[in-house]
Amino acid sequence: MDLHSRQLTLGSGIMPSVGLGTFTFFGKHGSPDEMESAVGLAIDAGYRHFDCAWVYGTQGVVGRMLEKKINEGVIEREDVFITTKLWNTHHNPKLVLGELKESLNQLRTNYVDMFLMHYPTGQRDQGFSGELALSTDTKDYECYPLEDVWKEMERCHQLGLTKNIGLSNFTIDQTKIIFDCCTIKPSNIQIEVTPYFLNERLVKFCIGRGMTVTSYCPLGSPTHPVRLAGEKGPLEDPVLMEMSKEKGKSVAQIILRFLIQYGTSVIPKSVTPSRIKENINVFDFELTEKEMQSIKSLNKNKRLYNEIRLKHHPEYPFDAPL
Repeated sequence: MDLHSRQLTLGSGIMPSVGLGTFTFFGKHGSPDEMESAVGLAIDAGYRHFDCAWVYGTQGVVGRMLEKKINEGVIEREDVFITTKLWNTHHNPKLVLGELKESLNQLRTNYVDMFLMHYPTGQRDQGFSGELALSTDTKDYECYPLEDVWKEMERCHQLGLTKNIGLSNFTIDQTKIIFDCCTIKPSNIQIEVTPYFLNERLVKFCIGRGMTVTSYCPLGSPTHPVRLAGEKGPLEDPVLMEMSKEKGKSVAQIILRFLIQYGTSVIPKSVTPSRIKENINVFDFELTEKEMQSIKSLNKNKRLYNEIRLKHHPEYPFDAPL
């Protein structure tokens, strides 16, 4: 087994290939207590990669459990890879550093391993207290130049508050803007990638530019409202279910292994103990090239996350060619 598949090399350090996602649909699919417990279970199961964001509202419970495990001697801070993300309402260059400092306070650490621009779509300035504005009103759109926001991301790196900086939900053209202006290159892009949405053009472009790629909602987000309304996702796909039987692995494990061999890291979210353990147990088998091609053939170019409320924003990223 190629142990290199367990991690991806970054500009600074390494990122474990499997992490725990902490987005709970704003508490609808996982309470703060459940997420805190999930982080503890994940650490005990071997996870060392935790994906957070300002907007998720879970940084506090993640930080509390990480601190607890560090104090108990189970892990050291250097063992853990923590990602967080700059929210849309903090794109004002005057707010970028402040948001990261607030995130560090919530996460109970003096640095993160990755700080990403969550979206290219800036929104009306908002402070760091109170409920976040998730406005659908076009009057709340803001367009701070991406170059100016990136310069502040670079400053966060230069101050030692993050070891790596990167992007999320950017198009190829928007990513090129960053490469054209940067003095510190983005280490990573986090985008939706599933067997039903390979996002192949963007994945190939970013890897070709020396970036790592992280797949969010890798299992097709079974708790997404579309799925809850009855639409089937990859976890129920007949091809993947048959492969699961042949391999003696769950469908989720087949999908996660596929995405790792596809060249990405994965951040499945769960608060269920058995699934947390299952999702990291993907390094004792491999998919053949034929199996990889079979899964790739399932691609529908069907995106789940498209932030329709920002549809008319000048920097809206989800209409780009696939």
